[in-house]
Amino acid sequence: MKFIRKWWVWLVIASAVALAGLGFYLWSQKNAAPEYRTAKIEQGGITAAVSASGTLNPVVSVQVGSQVSGQLKEILVDFNSEVKQGQLIARIDPETFEYKVRQAQADVDAARSQVLTQQANIAAQRAEVTRAEVNLADAKRDLERKQQLVEKGFIAAAERDKAQATFNALSEQVNTARAQAAVAVANARNAEALVKQREAALAQAKIDLERTAIKAPVNGVVIKRSVERGQTVAASLQAPELFIIAENLTDMQVDAAIDEAEIGRVRPGQKATFTVDAFPGRSFEGSVKQIRKSAQNVSNVVTYTVVISAANPDKELLPGMTANVRIVTDTRSGVLKVPNAALRFKPAGASDKPAQSADAPRGAPAGGGQLRVLRERLEKDLQLTDAQKTRLDGLFTAMRDKFGALRDAPDGERQKMAERNRSEMRAQIMEMLTPEQKRKYEEIIAESDGRRGGARGRIYVLDEHRQPKALNVRLGLTDGSSTEVISPEIREGMEVVTGMAQSAGTARPQPAPGPRMF
Repeated sequence: MKFIRKWWVWLVIASAVALAGLGFYLWSQKNAAPEYRTAKIEQGGITAAVSASGTLNPVVSVQVGSQVSGQLKEILVDFNSEVKQGQLIARIDPETFEYKVRQAQADVDAARSQVLTQQANIAAQRAEVTRAEVNLADAKRDLERKQQLVEKGFIAAAERDKAQATFNALSEQVNTARAQAAVAVANARNAEALVKQREAALAQAKIDLERTAIKAPVNGVVIKRSVERGQTVAASLQAPELFIIAENLTDMQVDAAIDEAEIGRVRPGQKATFTVDAFPGRSFEGSVKQIRKSAQNVSNVVTYTVVISAANPDKELLPGMTANVRIVTDTRSGVLKVPNAALRFKPAGASDKPAQSADAPRGAPAGGGQLRVLRERLEKDLQLTDAQKTRLDGLFTAMRDKFGALRDAPDGERQKMAERNRSEMRAQIMEMLTPEQKRKYEEIIAESDGRRGGARGRIYVLDEHRQPKALNVRLGLTDGSSTEVISPEIREGMEVVTGMAQSAGTARPQPAPGPRMF
């Protein structure tokens, strides 16, 4: 019993010591200073790019169809066949069209025979006119003689009247013969027109017969064959697709869909790289060749097609491959940059109010200071009239509310809404300016777009007590992992806070940087 009592005493003492140690550990952890993860501000180059996906296509692809209907008698090419322009690649059964040509030829021959008949009829009618004119001339002479005899009293007046009636009858016969001759000429012309009509039908029948031979319209490679031998094609409403021929597979293009929020950064001639799943780890180069202005709206997402050239000398890239495109929009060297995590970090208890622009007056509301600076510059550089100043004040009042509403917008939509607001503001300002003022305002816009550090941001550095200290900065280019920062208070090698150490909890993310006003 004595031994058991001693064992319980030692157990109680050990438990008390353990509980005391645990309590001291928890107390020390609770009161210990939080630990932060940091990174150094680096100086170097940064490249801004736009990423998108697209599809590889031939630069020129021709859809080969049939202009006539019928059964395919022969197919002379297959997938990947190389063809030359004018080469026979398929044939539709020509028998029906051959009979149509023969029928049309017979119609032409019959029409030409009819022309000869009408020409002979014209000759006959002209002879009849001549005969009638001779009889009329004889009757006229007889009438003149009898008129003279009547005047001398040698014959009775009845003889003259009879001669007059004969003359009148023969005159009408001449008119009738001439009319019949004119009708014969018209019939001959109608027969000649019928010949031309039959000849046109014959030419059409011959063309249809020629169209039964399907020929390659360009030099290239057959990348698609949609029909089989014996299949019947119908070309009543539109030409059915038989083949697709890519003219040149050594020069390809990528048709990439670029979001409307990023299309303004893309320009023809910019360098681009892309990858395809068929060749992992390999990058292909190209350049922006065309920005198509036709918008594509799918589920309220607006994109624009950007055409990127893609050399394919070895013909490794195939039509239809999915390409992951990266277009370089700007490059800068020798800039200070921080990890994007430093811009998202915000210590517990920090204000949710967005940081001011580094070039805005301290204490000014977010956005208001930039609009005020812009107004002062426009008034000074553009020499605005009183009426223009009044309109500008009304515009800025409305835009200040729109930019302020961006604070409550979702992160994914904030940048798009800011771009729309800025475009709307610029368009309305342009409407109130004279041509000379517009030219100067375009220079201000170009300067603003190319200005370094247009957007606002905030980073935190550790002070001498290892506590985070906020620094307002202007933001420049970003490559998705690092962002250029500009401020007289920062220097290379300075440590910035990127998050909380795991033992001290998880840092609350900082809202995305506010929009640039101009």
